[in-house]
Amino acid sequence: MLLKKIILFVAVFLILSSRSALLQADGIGSVSSVSAVLYEPQSRSILYEKDAYTARPIASTTKIMTALLAVELCPPRQIITVPPEAVRVEGSTLGLRGGDKITMLDLVTGLLLASGNDAANAVAYAVAGDLPSFAKLMNERAEKIGMKDTKFVTPSGLDESGHSSTAYDMALLAAEAMNNKTIADICKKKYAVISFGNPPRNITVTNHNKLLKIYPPAKGIKTGFTKKSGRCLVSAAEKDGVQLIAVTLKAGDDWNDHIALHEYGFSATESILPTLPKLPPVAIMGGEKAHINLIAQAPPACTVLKEEKEKIQVDIRLPRFVIAPVKAGDAIGTIIYKAGGRNLCTLTLTSGDDVDARPVAGFRARATRNFSSLLAEWLRL
Repeated sequence: MLLKKIILFVAVFLILSSRSALLQADGIGSVSSVSAVLYEPQSRSILYEKDAYTARPIASTTKIMTALLAVELCPPRQIITVPPEAVRVEGSTLGLRGGDKITMLDLVTGLLLASGNDAANAVAYAVAGDLPSFAKLMNERAEKIGMKDTKFVTPSGLDESGHSSTAYDMALLAAEAMNNKTIADICKKKYAVISFGNPPRNITVTNHNKLLKIYPPAKGIKTGFTKKSGRCLVSAAEKDGVQLIAVTLKAGDDWNDHIALHEYGFSATESILPTLPKLPPVAIMGGEKAHINLIAQAPPACTVLKEEKEKIQVDIRLPRFVIAPVKAGDAIGTIIYKAGGRNLCTLTLTSGDDVDARPVAGFRARATRNFSSLLAEWLRL
């Protein structure tokens, strides 16, 4: 009996020790959010996850998709007339009224900073004509991004049956949105002055994202809250050339969760400039030269885990030969930089030379050359 107690004690101790070591190793500790993920978009690496693939209500973080479609499908300076049905909505609003005039750029700014549900509806009507048609566009765009466990029903994120996503899917959406300069420029603003009304008047809107004030590396992106979803936050941060995306759903202390996630990510990653290896010449058949030289642009900055920094693999892929003619700038092969089993970047190798094809000899010239070769071979016998 005593032996069993000792064995049980040791087993429990080992489990608790391993869990403590894991938390210490990941540098984060306890994350209050029910679901969370830390994502490095350049290499598509997941640096931390906690129940990241369970679909949950996402509240106003939905508006990231609404904003993305707005800037992709509508000119930013296009003037929108707000339909009366768009403003009949509960929750946070921008203060729009039916008949108001507003540019799409100002509408998206109010959508992302002030989280106006009326602004979300106005975008949907302007882009697709009605809310169900806009939801269809949202889901089609989500599929292209790779959001496999997401279903959009409303443009605002107000609780609706089936409207949900996962922490991981929202990280993919945030990465896509931050690649759009218009959205990236808007969501990093602490406040902005927009104009709307009939006639239009200037209104100052303040960003709900507190991280922009308390965490200098923060660059956006969107908050969200309903009673059903709890506190939701999608954030982007950048330091020393590394950009990270953090997502928490149903959080207890989202601000500190995100700071801890980003700080861990920055401690574990580094932006590097890979070196270009010496490029071998490539044989050319039927050309006036025997070989062509290769050129490539300098590799771009890549984000890697610090432990991978000295383990970068360079895979040069070239044909055994090419056939003339070849023009300078023609694609010949590729260089693939890899780390940790994933591709960091791919460069195209191009010809640095113009090489014309050798003129094809006529029948008499070929016959004379062949006879001379045979005669020389016979004389050597």
